[in-house]
Amino acid sequence: MKSILVNWYCCRVVLLLMLIAGAVCSANGTECIAPAKPGGGFHITCELVQQGLQQTHAAVGPLSISYMPGGIGAVAYNAIITQRNAEPNTLIAFAGGSLLNIAEGKFGKYTEHDVKWLAAFGIDYGVLMVRADSPFTSLQQLVAALKKQPGKLVFGHDGTVGGPDWMKVTLLAHAAGVDYKSIRFVGFEGSGEANIALTGGYVDVVSTDVSEAVSLIRSGSPVRILTVFSDRRLPGQLNGVPTAKESGYDVQWSHIRGVYMGPKVPEVDYQRWVTIFNKMLSRPEFIRLRNEHGLLPFNKTGAQLDIYVHDMMKQYRRLAGQPGLVTVLPEAAQLNNK
Repeated sequence: MKSILVNWYCCRVVLLLMLIAGAVCSANGTECIAPAKPGGGFHITCELVQQGLQQTHAAVGPLSISYMPGGIGAVAYNAIITQRNAEPNTLIAFAGGSLLNIAEGKFGKYTEHDVKWLAAFGIDYGVLMVRADSPFTSLQQLVAALKKQPGKLVFGHDGTVGGPDWMKVTLLAHAAGVDYKSIRFVGFEGSGEANIALTGGYVDVVSTDVSEAVSLIRSGSPVRILTVFSDRRLPGQLNGVPTAKESGYDVQWSHIRGVYMGPKVPEVDYQRWVTIFNKMLSRPEFIRLRNEHGLLPFNKTGAQLDIYVHDMMKQYRRLAGQPGLVTVLPEAAQLNNK
């Protein structure tokens, strides 16, 4: 009991220090919070905002990136709503997976109505990635191995059972006629940890997204992308990677990346940021940065994004608890039809 109390106290102290540090950072300039450990998609989102503002809105001033891991975004979501809800220069990264987790109740009592959705600026597609020295050079080879011995391969992913990266593999297994319950999954707190586990040889395959895979490849990490869960081949550097559909498995997965703000941020500050992002998204400098990060265009801010998020949440809630029963999720279908 004493050990439990000590651990509980330590966790409370750590969270308090994180909140205090974030408040100080926000008071001194603009802060982008990545609600996970460094190296994953949330970090990439904040990095893109940081670089985009530097190149298109230098007058905004410096933007710092901080990290608030826990609950795959739940800790940051709760902290912003309850502790830091009126900070006018604090942006928090989110993705389509965040919306799925909210729909599944993984963020506690808070819903999509409890924050201000600010801007979305890119589409990220799901991928399966292996080490460069992996014996698997195609999705067909990987699926063949799954069918033969589904419990032998270890899949790493960001999050928990029911999360986006887990569901990509589950949907693929369903399309291939493999019982997803027989597959070995290892969940990590953030894609950065999953990617480290892959390159270190602790997992065989990682379910992740294009932006994170591109970041690894740019850094020189020895990885190979087996497939992308898009309706057609992606332009640019991943044009040589076949889609899952091309390989015989009609599975698509895409989601948006963007930022939100606290619920009590003054409307004048919220609209100021809407204007800033509208201008940033139209600038060629930002378009180039987005391409370099492997994201496709998706520009929605303010009221437009709010409507989109609430519409997507209705669809996610209808699908929550039904992994393996569908092969195309609504967000993928909507984005691919644009």
